[in-house]
Amino acid sequence: MNLMKRYGKKIMALTLVAALTLGVGVSAYAGSAVKGKIVVAGSSALLPLTQQASKEFRKSNPGVSISASASSSIAGPQSVMKGSAQIGACDWDATQDVPGFKAFKELKSYRVAVIPFATVVNKNVEVKSLTMKQLQGIYAGKITNWKEVGGKDGEIIVINRKFGSGTRVNYQLKALGGADFMKPGTSKNYKEVGSSGEMKTAVQTTPNAIGFIDLVYVSGDMKAVGFEGVDATVENTVNGKYQVYGYGYYLTKGDATGATKEFIDYVRGQKFQMGSLKKMKFIPIGSMK
Repeated sequence: MNLMKRYGKKIMALTLVAALTLGVGVSAYAGSAVKGKIVVAGSSALLPLTQQASKEFRKSNPGVSISASASSSIAGPQSVMKGSAQIGACDWDATQDVPGFKAFKELKSYRVAVIPFATVVNKNVEVKSLTMKQLQGIYAGKITNWKEVGGKDGEIIVINRKFGSGTRVNYQLKALGGADFMKPGTSKNYKEVGSSGEMKTAVQTTPNAIGFIDLVYVSGDMKAVGFEGVDATVENTVNGKYQVYGYGYYLTKGDATGATKEFIDYVRGQKFQMGSLKKMKFIPIGSMK
């Protein structure tokens, strides 16, 4: 009986030690979950990516609050500089000079995605592909009817993004070869919109409209047209055939820390890059040669 009591006490002691040890481990793990508030502002092209990543990240980090809004790429670095956002989403590396915008030298940039941009038209437009020269003519207001580029008779309604848009910066550089857009007020058939969402709505609801948007938004009553005979697809972008693309960036004031760093690491990590990011028609940053 005494022997049984003695062994019983030892078993209880070992069980208690194991429980305490496990408890410490669980407690330490739970305590390591990051906490904080992250505000992301800027690019509307990157908004779907940010929203999806936020949803996934918060499942394992419920102590982190993430809010994301989008207007234009230039608003990203500007918001970080003002202190109203921890992350600025931008369709170019805002730490470097680009046409029309000076560098934000105080910021740190992190590539988060490759973004294919597509020329899009309303579903009634029957043109399948356009050349750089044709696009230059359309956006300069020199080509004004679809029959001039192989389509049916109809005045071309040109939709552009407002100045400050990262999609506009990339499209102008890659699809137009740096050529200028026509000025607002130049034509009754030209207008500018403020976001990717507004671009999608405008092209879908306006017969004979042409615009441009990142590939992830292409759906509904609009269709992507090819560039120089090459379809706007993820595959063609990765293999180097389709050249109208850019990199999406997150920007922080100095090196990212705390919850902000953890979130950026998650977005740039293998799980998200090869999972949700690919499904959304963005391209993982490691896929480009």
